[in-house]
Amino acid sequence: MQANLKYYWPAILWALFVFTLCTIHLGTITQSPLFFPGFDKLVHCGFFFVFVIFYSQGLVRKHKITRFPYKYAIAVVLVAILYGYGIELLQKYVFTWRDFEWNDVFADSVGACMGMFSVLILSAAFNHEKK
Repeated sequence: MQANLKYYWPAILWALFVFTLCTIHLGTITQSPLFFPGFDKLVHCGFFFVFVIFYSQGLVRKHKITRFPYKYAIAVVLVAILYGYGIELLQKYVFTWRDFEWNDVFADSVGACMGMFSVLILSAAFNHEKK
């Protein structure tokens, strides 16, 4: 079990970090003048961008692949989107001080797709350079 998770620790720790920040009670911090409208959505997008990068990096290192396959890309994006949706469901039913928002799910999805786009572009660029 430990050997299977060895390459995924950055993604696992990041997922726990995201879960913690998405479920804690923030109080009135969101009304602070330091934050602009839409800041929350930008944070969601960034969280899932980084999650997809870490998860993809774990797949690359574990399977020692040079070109990132599309089947992995689809799987990683679906896992990220389902994770974001799961957090939103938990916010609705368990952590009732937080709200379920479809806009957060959309921001999570955009961040996951942006992260995978970056992974695929970098994979293609690295393989192109080797030729």
